[in-house]
Amino acid sequence: MILPIVAYGNPILRKVAHDIDEQYPDLKKLIEDMWETMYASNGVGLAAPQINKDIRLFVVDSAQIFANMDEKDKEEENYPDDPGIKQTFINAHIVEELGDDWVYNEGCLSIPKIREDIYRAEEVTLEYQDENFVKHTRTFIGITARIILHEYDHIDGKLFIDHISPLKRKLIKRKLDDIVKGNIKVDYKMSFAKK
Repeated sequence: MILPIVAYGNPILRKVAHDIDEQYPDLKKLIEDMWETMYASNGVGLAAPQINKDIRLFVVDSAQIFANMDEKDKEEENYPDDPGIKQTFINAHIVEELGDDWVYNEGCLSIPKIREDIYRAEEVTLEYQDENFVKHTRTFIGITARIILHEYDHIDGKLFIDHISPLKRKLIKRKLDDIVKGNIKVDYKMSFAKK
């Protein structure tokens, strides 16, 4: 089932999410719905707060980026995480971030039609559980690490626009206000804050 994506302005996007256990109700169905919602919205990642759940759960599919990238782009740029991943992350916690910060133009399904250059670490090591609650500690690099860090921000109550300068924030304020008011059209289901 495709779920509505929570728009900027909803307080749940600013809440620090909590860990869950295997008893969380209908978790398997929720994860399936998150994948379906993410793909229907043309996303590469989706966190539970974006579908109005304050739990430490997100899904990432960086494999589709590499699958859709033309060979010329792959040859011109080094992508150390090619071919990417398709994975569910439960109760994720960052162990460490390493490498130089690098810039990439990011967007967010909860903040449609706004994109900004964001600096993030080259790699991240996470402790997390998969959909079967098997524990993992793993290091991710490149674009995959970036998507994970973006989704991780969501479960910590942060948004990608928190990484931009106050001046840039001021420049996009009107667009952000329009999102809060629901004065924006997108081609996927959205849930706007109450007016």
